Amino acid sequence: MAITLANLFEHTELALRPLNDFSAAVESSITWGAVTELLDPSEFLTGQEIVLTTGVRQKTTASQREFVLRLADNHVIALGFGTGLGHRNVPQTILKTAQEVGLPVFEVPYETPFATITKLIAEAQHRLHVAELQHLLRSHQQLTRSLLSANLTGMLSELSKMLGTKVAVSLHGTQIYGPDVMTGSWREFPIATGMRDKCTLYLEEPYAHHGLIEYAQSLIGLEVANKSRLRESQRTAHGQIVEDLVTGTLEGSDAEARLRSLGLDTRRKHVVILVQAASPQSLLSRLPLPPLLEAQVVFLSDQKLGVLIPTDLRERVVPLLDEYLQTANIPASIGYGGSYAQGNGVRWSYYEALEALRQGGRVNSPAKLSLTSLLLTARDVPILDLATEALGPIQKFDAQNKGELLTTLREYFKLDGSVGAVAESLGLHRNTVRYRMQQITDLSGYDPTVTGDRVQLWLALSALELA
Repeated sequence: MAITLANLFEHTELALRPLNDFSAAVESSITWGAVTELLDPSEFLTGQEIVLTTGVRQKTTASQREFVLRLADNHVIALGFGTGLGHRNVPQTILKTAQEVGLPVFEVPYETPFATITKLIAEAQHRLHVAELQHLLRSHQQLTRSLLSANLTGMLSELSKMLGTKVAVSLHGTQIYGPDVMTGSWREFPIATGMRDKCTLYLEEPYAHHGLIEYAQSLIGLEVANKSRLRESQRTAHGQIVEDLVTGTLEGSDAEARLRSLGLDTRRKHVVILVQAASPQSLLSRLPLPPLLEAQVVFLSDQKLGVLIPTDLRERVVPLLDEYLQTANIPASIGYGGSYAQGNGVRWSYYEALEALRQGGRVNSPAKLSLTSLLLTARDVPILDLATEALGPIQKFDAQNKGELLTTLREYFKLDGSVGAVAESLGLHRNTVRYRMQQITDLSGYDPTVTGDRVQLWLALSALELA
């Protein structure tokens, strides 16, 4: 522990002599010993130190009184006055003023160097610093052991005990550990994971302030990052099974066995939920989900996050997932399929969820499968290449001329080929619409007014939108 005034007076070889009441400060820890002959040393004081002086510049009672008042204002623990140089005895003005402000004063005899006192204080501070470092190292080791043996939850519980306060952690705006931080007074500490995860450590005030917090931040960040990588790896593996099932590579008893290996009871009806993020750089692949969802089969397929859930959970899971994505500030669309059993059922529910996503809403319910949808999702058909070949010249024209040919074509299909309805919808003259349709024909080689060409353009446009 740090040295106190009581410890200082135990060193009889110093021959220090108390001159007034020390009872209020005798057990106060001394941070340092400041030696000064300045009349006003305020700028060089930090508080909780003792001041040592010979008073050689304090020639008047006014300067002596002002000196003591300055020390009191800066929360000095005590004044050590050296006699035998500037003053034979400690001036009465010093003692009287110190008594008024409650500042302890002790006499330092001429034979005792100030350096001896400051050395004792420095050695005590050094011992204290070494003890604190040893304690901190032991605490670091204890936290690391708890993380390795009892996972993140165990480590956070140990951290709570060490700091003497409640601890909480949130990830993407959702608490993953600890009590509700909306009540009480909490301090936030950001956690760096290296993966753009929005992770925060919360400590309820008051708590013990020391270097353990910084170490805990690094441990939490490391564990969250490792969990994220593991989560992404597992979802990718699950996604491979689902993709093999959807494409028909996995069928019959083999499909049933692989689904059971994921913990899926193929005798029960299940629903496929697909989430498509607005940005390809989203965190969907490693995003931690609420416990109810993490307990299900979660997979990655074609840059979409999928969840296989029992049918009876659909009414709870879909709104829960939607709310969670909004809280995590991840713009995304949710589509879910119908309820089916067995491997083929998962396949059809997947296709229905994919078709639902094309509705473009935030949450999209199942729709009847269309032949167009099935064709566009067939991976062995180069539909996207054909679409690019047909619409590429139109896209290039729009980019170079700030044109709206694709927008016009989209409205033309949406409004069943009515030139008048397209003109009204886009605020154009009918002749302008007709001119644009002719441009589309010239650039693509397909005439939207001819049934066969119209189907080609519709498939091409749908393929681009799906991509």
